Amino acid sequence: MSFALSAPDAPHRQYPPPSSPWVMKMEWDDLLFEHWRVPFDVLRPLVPAKLELETFDGHAWLGVVPFRMTGVRPRAVPSLPWLSEFPELNVRTYVSHGGKAGVWFFSLDADQPVAVEGARRLFHLDYRWAEMACAEAGNAVAYRSRRRDARDGEAVYRANYWPLPEVVETPKGSLGDFLVNRFCLYAADDDGNLYRGEIDHPPWPLQRAGVETMTNTMTRPLGFELPDPAPLRWFSPHLEVVAWGPERIA
Repeated sequence: MSFALSAPDAPHRQYPPPSSPWVMKMEWDDLLFEHWRVPFDVLRPLVPAKLELETFDGHAWLGVVPFRMTGVRPRAVPSLPWLSEFPELNVRTYVSHGGKAGVWFFSLDADQPVAVEGARRLFHLDYRWAEMACAEAGNAVAYRSRRRDARDGEAVYRANYWPLPEVVETPKGSLGDFLVNRFCLYAADDDGNLYRGEIDHPPWPLQRAGVETMTNTMTRPLGFELPDPAPLRWFSPHLEVVAWGPERIA
């Protein structure tokens, strides 16, 4: 079945999706959003100066997002189970350029070395190879990740998480809208050139999440520890996504 792009006036999007054909398709399963308020001055030096670091109610936000990638494939190419399915763990914040709100990834850990190398070369994203496992544990997802390359410090994530009954809405102007309704990513190459990659997907199906965290040192390579207050925690069972190739913008 082909992917139906969002309508140009879709209420969950800030702007219409590209009119050109998408180049990659993927599915995100058993995804957990964990979001912390982080002081603006902590994150600003870690984001390229060409990007605006966005805030909500005066706070910058950092997300740690574990999930499973499935069905990853280029357009018109079938997915291959040994290559197209793997755990992924993102550390991200929220930025904009030229009026387009998007995501800046501090790191993207994945348990698939071919995908790691391909994404680094083609999309200029800071993918890292990690030892990872994502499995069912009763009604929970048992997620484990340890970055193989520890040159920039320990990056370990161990948690069990599960959906709660309460549905999370993301109306325009809400914090949920700010955190999840973003339809592009930004990346930079070694020469400082800035790129934008567009994506499209249906509205997020979100629920509150319960989480048992054993270890989370994913921000240690960035030079700071996560704040003590408990984060916002939201669960999404499944989302179908398409992506366009990166475009150099600055």
